[in-house]
Amino acid sequence: MSSECCKTGFNWTATPTGTETTITASLTTPSSTINTYVTGSSKTAALLMIHDIFGWTFSNLRILADQFAEELGVTVFLPDFFDGEVVDPSTLEDPVKREKFNIPEFIGRNSKEIRFPAMEAVARKLKQDYGKVATIGYCYGAWACLQLSALTTSPTSTSPTPLIAATSIAHPSLLTPAELDAVRSPLQIIAPEHDPAFTPDLKKYANEVVPTLGVAYEYIYFPGLTHGFAAKGDRGDEAQRKGLEKARRDAVGFLGEFL
Repeated sequence: MSSECCKTGFNWTATPTGTETTITASLTTPSSTINTYVTGSSKTAALLMIHDIFGWTFSNLRILADQFAEELGVTVFLPDFFDGEVVDPSTLEDPVKREKFNIPEFIGRNSKEIRFPAMEAVARKLKQDYGKVATIGYCYGAWACLQLSALTTSPTSTSPTPLIAATSIAHPSLLTPAELDAVRSPLQIIAPEHDPAFTPDLKKYANEVVPTLGVAYEYIYFPGLTHGFAAKGDRGDEAQRKGLEKARRDAVGFLGEFL
């Protein structure tokens, strides 16, 4: 995972319209209460958004959540999967803060092994409450979407049903070939041309393997754009603005087929 590409970008100027609440979910007893940004009013379909390293309070992701709620007609949940740790969004545009932000140490505190149990618990809770649940993940959140895509509603069933209706991931980081191998539900990958986190070898692997898994698959390539553009791109730059808006529309189109 390249440190610099994950902690650079632009803050968007808009005001999120959802609310902060909590969601109670657990794979074991006792259950955990997780802070969550919620937007939308559907009672039958939910979208679980898994954040990048800037976490659940990152305004850009909340703005996207509001747009997904409106355009997909679903309820969107953006939970805090960093257990209260928040990265100051001004880090994106402040070279001093970027220099001080140690991503390897941050990932160590928020490793897959530490954070995935809560992600699975929330996904299962949303499945129980809404019937249909899809996922979308940016950067750090993408690996979690793939791991959720490998799960079934009942592991002991002779005819297992995927837990997740569909997933979309944008400029993923920390991805492994094994996570791509295990995908069980429809998958969309939003891939910029320049991305040290989602390498050419991983892109090639995804496009060779996922089409053999028997799931709907869509790979969308954004020439000239870089890692982070879909969630942190510069809206003042025409090429980036067009790219990030297309990435959102593409995600809406793909996920909407399955929700």
